[in-house]
Amino acid sequence: MINDLIDIAKEAGKVIMEVYSKDFDFEDKKSSSFSEGVSPLTEADTAADKVIKRRLRELYPSIPVLSEEGKDISYSLRKKWNKFFLVDPLDGTKEFIKRNGEFTVNIALIFEGKPILGVVYVPVKDILYYGFEGGSFKVDSNDAVKLEPSLHDGKLRVVASKSHFNDETKEYIEKLGEEYELVNAGSSLKLCLVASNEADIYPRLGPTMEWDTAAAHAVVKFAGKKVLKLDGKELEYNKENLLNPYFVVK
Repeated sequence: MINDLIDIAKEAGKVIMEVYSKDFDFEDKKSSSFSEGVSPLTEADTAADKVIKRRLRELYPSIPVLSEEGKDISYSLRKKWNKFFLVDPLDGTKEFIKRNGEFTVNIALIFEGKPILGVVYVPVKDILYYGFEGGSFKVDSNDAVKLEPSLHDGKLRVVASKSHFNDETKEYIEKLGEEYELVNAGSSLKLCLVASNEADIYPRLGPTMEWDTAAAHAVVKFAGKKVLKLDGKELEYNKENLLNPYFVVK
C-alpha cells in the first residue's frame, strides 16, 4: 500500500504544480488563466483532492476517505470507521500564495484512531517523507534515507510556524530553559523536520485540524519520535470534533 500512496501523492503534486506554474498574480488570487471567481489556490486544492479520492477509491474501494475538502461527513457515520484514509490535498495555503515552495500533499491511513501509515510530498522540491511499520524515510533526488533518532549537540532547534508564532508558543519555548534557535517552516513540513532530525521540538499551541497532522504524525511516529498532547498522551484521530488540541512533537 505504501507505494500506491506515494504514487498518488506524486500524481496530486503534479496537478498542483500545473496550477502553481501558471503566470498569475497571487495577491489577487485570480487571473485570466482561471475560471471566473476561482482562485488558483482553490483550483489546485480541488484538482489534487479529486485525483487522490479517485485513485484511493479505485485501489481501495472498501476504505472510506476523509478529506479537508469533504469534512462535512457526520460523526454518526465516521465513528463506525475503524480504518480510513485521512487526506489534506494541499497543506500550507499561505506557503502556496507566498510561492515559497513549502506546501505539501498529505495522505494517511488511520486505524482505530492512530496513524499507521503516512505520506507527505513536497511538490516544488520533489521531496518525499513516508512512514509505516517498516520505518520512516526521506527521499530526495532518488536517495532514500531512513529516519532514526539521533543526538544533537548545540542549541535546541525549535520549529516555529512562520504564520502562527504566538505568545503562548514563545512562553512554552522559554520555559524549556535552554538556549534555542528557531527553525522556520510551513505546513506539515514542521513535523517532518523533527522526524528527520533537522529540528528537535515543535510545539504547536495554536489551531490545526486532524488532516493537517495525520500523515506527518505517521512519519514522526515510525522515526521513533512522538506527537503528544499537553497531557502527555498521543494525538488521536477521528474525534467528534476534528480540531486538534495543542500538541508537541519531539
